[in-house]
Amino acid sequence: MAKEVNLTQQLKHYFGFDAFKGDQEAIIRNLLKGNDTFVLMPTGGGKSLCYQLPSLIMDGIAIVVSPLIALMKNQVDVINGMSEEEGVAHYLNSSLNKAEIERVKTDVLSGRTKLLYVAPESLLKDDEACEGGGQGAKKVKFSFLEEVKISFYAVDEAHCISEWGHDFRPEYRNIRKAIDILGRAPIIALTATATDKVRTDIKKTLGISDAKEFKSSFNRSNLYYEVRQKSADIDTQIVKFVKQHAGKSGIIYCLSRKKVEELAAVLKVNEIKAAPYHAGLDSATRSQTQDDFLMERIDVIVATIAFGMGIDKPDVRFVIHYDIPKSLEGYYQETGRAGRDGGEGYCLVFYSPKDLKKLEKFMEGKAVAEQDIGRQLLQETKAYAESSVCRRKMLLHYFGEEYTKDNCGMCDNCLHPKTKFEAKEALLIVLKAVKALKEDFRQDYVVDFVKGRGTDDIVSHKHDQLEEFGSGEDEDPKVWNPVIRQALIAGYLKKDVENYGLLKLTALGKKFIKRPESFMVVEDVEFNDDYDDEAAGGMGGGAALDETLFSMLKSLRKEISRKKKVPQYVIFQDSSLEQMATVYPVSLQELQQIQGVGSGKAKRYGKEFCDLIKRHCEENDIERPEELRVRTVAKKSMLKVYIIQSIDRQMALDDIADAKGLDFGELLDEVEAIVYSGTKLNIDYFLDEVMDEDHVDDIYDYFRESETDDLETAMEELGEDYSEDEIRLVRIKFFSEMAN
Repeated sequence: MAKEVNLTQQLKHYFGFDAFKGDQEAIIRNLLKGNDTFVLMPTGGGKSLCYQLPSLIMDGIAIVVSPLIALMKNQVDVINGMSEEEGVAHYLNSSLNKAEIERVKTDVLSGRTKLLYVAPESLLKDDEACEGGGQGAKKVKFSFLEEVKISFYAVDEAHCISEWGHDFRPEYRNIRKAIDILGRAPIIALTATATDKVRTDIKKTLGISDAKEFKSSFNRSNLYYEVRQKSADIDTQIVKFVKQHAGKSGIIYCLSRKKVEELAAVLKVNEIKAAPYHAGLDSATRSQTQDDFLMERIDVIVATIAFGMGIDKPDVRFVIHYDIPKSLEGYYQETGRAGRDGGEGYCLVFYSPKDLKKLEKFMEGKAVAEQDIGRQLLQETKAYAESSVCRRKMLLHYFGEEYTKDNCGMCDNCLHPKTKFEAKEALLIVLKAVKALKEDFRQDYVVDFVKGRGTDDIVSHKHDQLEEFGSGEDEDPKVWNPVIRQALIAGYLKKDVENYGLLKLTALGKKFIKRPESFMVVEDVEFNDDYDDEAAGGMGGGAALDETLFSMLKSLRKEISRKKKVPQYVIFQDSSLEQMATVYPVSLQELQQIQGVGSGKAKRYGKEFCDLIKRHCEENDIERPEELRVRTVAKKSMLKVYIIQSIDRQMALDDIADAKGLDFGELLDEVEAIVYSGTKLNIDYFLDEVMDEDHVDDIYDYFRESETDDLETAMEELGEDYSEDEIRLVRIKFFSEMAN
């Protein structure tokens, strides 16, 4: 291996730094000695330098297995940018053309290249594979690497090896096989997030069980953690938050590509420099967006979790999670992209229990073992979100690190602490229950047991016959989860992660049973479950209804209805008037932000309503809510867009339903929703084909005279000569023509 070198001098020469951070020097020296090395270092701790510097010093070429093309390009640019000659660092993946691949091979075989990034997919399919898979992907032969001296292998984002990691990739399981084919050399595995279970899994799979471990503290003291209730005005909250941090760089993570596109559009119409980033965009667009973010041509990236791995931007000032992440490992790594320069970093996550149910539903159909792991990881995320304990303490405990301070001063729970209450008896009940159940069950089972809930599971195990069954039924049922969660942190209980998350007694817990002592806990935060995905992004967010204005708006609607000779519901529905009387729109542009008000309806009926609202605000000194300054964009799902475009092309409605796997009634639900939200649709072409002209006229005249658009009332009034589908179709025509 390499001779004894002055590492500080080399650090200054290549990277311009005067001193190493943390364990960097010790890690590099261990690798220079030819030893396998395991590095657990938080995002921003300087992991990359631990393999970049030794690759430049040692004989041969270092192979870095990395999961993302974005990371490779970014790091190769950095290394080549500070080198005196070209080709010191390269990457091989499907983004290169044939000539570029040959150039890389030439540089590698000539000995010029010291660092080569490859994707795990590329390395594994014998000597030949296509990175990223898919038809048309270029194949890269790796047999030429057998002709060069490999100084060491670096496995970055090594948590991808483990099914218990937050980003498991099956290809990572075969890295060791590829190393054995290419030729043995020291291995350095690096990750920013790994529990004890994941760490063991990584070392075992890579065959480096004896590797020296370097574990840095997970405490990022400059990051502020906050969890907020997810509600219908989430887009408004995010726009206001970003505007309060104007000009600062931030990342907003969403689970779905659809939400990424929608939120990026909302930010842009509110004059925020933002762009979407997800795997559905072509590589050139993603690359351009990444460069724009790094070069500060845009301030905010709205992304799925595909963004950010290896992005070397030290001054990201906030990371927002629109949806709760699937695991605390994923959450920790994503929040870790904030404040990597030691400056401020605001980590905000929006949480609704409904999101957890959605994530659980996504797991259906997967292997049972995978579902079980996924649910355990979700339970940890749920505990983090709902607990009133210091968030830093909870995060660090999850990663096996103790945080001894009672108040970190840098999370919402510590800035707004809840009153503690005595839970000595409750803890005693829990510990005795765990013991009676022979430490063989999970938290939810133990909670049901102490509450005295005779579930099928409990009855089948005959645990309802145990003396301890129902021992806590006189306690507040909300106490059990916080007591168990805080008992885990305090060390009275431990969770056997490898064995389905079973609760076990610790020595401290056994001691407590014999000699109970005071145990003070805080109750959990209560989050409601009434968040509505479809309504999200609207205005209001719980503001009070102005009953006086609501009554005035209804009177105006009645007057216009009489003048225009149209039913009142055609002008504006009650739900739209209620929202107007809550957020006070005073311009046609603001009026279009109200649910059920499209541009056509706003132009046709809106001016008088806006004038009335404006007068009412001025006469009563009403200060309109800030939310009105936030502009929204139409939230049309891909299905709605498809329906609108298909109707524009005069495609038969039953054919549209068949194409989307809907029955006809479900399609009419979607079409009604589109029309009632203010979009005009012309379905005359379809009515001409399927309905008698007289029937259309009869139903149309009914709705013109009726005081309600209620379907059941219409069916009763019109009689059996008209089918439900016919009435719904004509109602769509009527509402589209008269209201929009």
